Amino acid sequence: MQFIKIFLLAACTLFSVSIFAQGVKTETFKVQGNCGSCKKHIETAAKGPGVTKAEWNKDTKVFTLVYDPAKTNSDAVQKKIAAVGYDTEKYKGDDKAYAALDECCQYERKASH
Repeated sequence: MQFIKIFLLAACTLFSVSIFAQGVKTETFKVQGNCGSCKKHIETAAKGPGVTKAEWNKDTKVFTLVYDPAKTNSDAVQKKIAAVGYDTEKYKGDDKAYAALDECCQYERKASH
């Protein structure tokens, strides 16, 4: 009887984990920036409902986003990052927000986006 209880508990746990994993999506995209301060601003801007991981690598400029597509999407997160002054693959950072960034955070911007 004890074996059956343990087996059922393990089966329920595995089933619930697989259901959770199906609801999560991972995407990567480039975000311009230079330093640790940029990393903090970019990752903070990306966080919100539905985002389970927001991580930017300053060396590769690659942002890793893990999210629940029922609550948010990559496009919305890229807009939030652009709103604080950082260029993403899809959106040019807000000019006023970019101008207000610390000097170390200002990178060479492309002419058009």
